[in-house]
Amino acid sequence: MTKILLILVIAAVIESIGVAILSKGLKEIPEAREMTAREIARVIKCGAMNAKVLTGTALEAVFYGALLYMLKVRDLSFIWPLTSMGFVVTALAARFLLGEKVSGLRWSGVLMIALGAFLISYSERDKEHRSEAGPAASSAPFRPE
Repeated sequence: MTKILLILVIAAVIESIGVAILSKGLKEIPEAREMTAREIARVIKCGAMNAKVLTGTALEAVFYGALLYMLKVRDLSFIWPLTSMGFVVTALAARFLLGEKVSGLRWSGVLMIALGAFLISYSERDKEHRSEAGPAASSAPFRPE
């Protein structure tokens, strides 16, 4: 499980930096002046030629590759909720890379996300301990008497 958590942390950092760079690049793209095919094509071309947009997108692709690997080797109910740790790192990236002001209420939400991710990782440890105890301990259905 340590390997998966390490991959998850690295992937979350890569994704968060990618999102921050992508956000910065998107803000550099001029708005469409009117809703015509030509104007929309111009805006798309500006985005496709923006180094920050391209870098952010590439980092998002790296995260997605790591996600595919993690989903292949672990339960969806374990991996997907833990990707929410990226929100914690993203809030930090927004604050320190983009200079955004993050309110106390938002930090409280980030703390709640971190607590939820901890509970999910704890439940995975519990699952591993049950499977080590033997097949009867992990697969026996609960039957109240």
